Amino acid sequence: MIETFKSTPSTPSAIGLHVPDFTVPATGGEFTLSAHRGKPVVLYFYPKDNTPGCTTQAQQFRDLHADFVKAGCLVLGVSRDSLKSHEGFKAKLGLPFELISDIEGVLCRMFDVVKNKMLYGKKVLGIERSTFLIDAHGLLHQEWRATKADGNALAVLEAVRKL
Repeated sequence: MIETFKSTPSTPSAIGLHVPDFTVPATGGEFTLSAHRGKPVVLYFYPKDNTPGCTTQAQQFRDLHADFVKAGCLVLGVSRDSLKSHEGFKAKLGLPFELISDIEGVLCRMFDVVKNKMLYGKKVLGIERSTFLIDAHGLLHQEWRATKADGNALAVLEAVRKL
């Protein structure tokens, strides 16, 4: 069972809080957060593989990936798509980082990124594009909620460099 990790009315921001450990399915095998203590981790949540904004965001994280590695940081994308979909998306774009499959929405709820959205005039629940920077000690260092796809990777890299 993964703990809920999000702000509350009494704590409007989760920044500075310890991110609970989790193990989830990912391309390349299961990902366990605690196995990566000692280095910063970026989790970027996106709505869907192979859509225009999500492709742009993934390409920008891909293009800056060597800079994230140089800074000692691990990058992972997270969506509710299947591992099969992720494998295809990763191969198509040549992504050098893993993608987490959160079909059940466990991480999405943990990080509170599931929101009501309008799609073709209908209200639907979907992932609000959001990125989280977890520091080497497992604390949430910074978050970008309702972010735009274009430019998000560069903004996150700048924050990683300041750690």
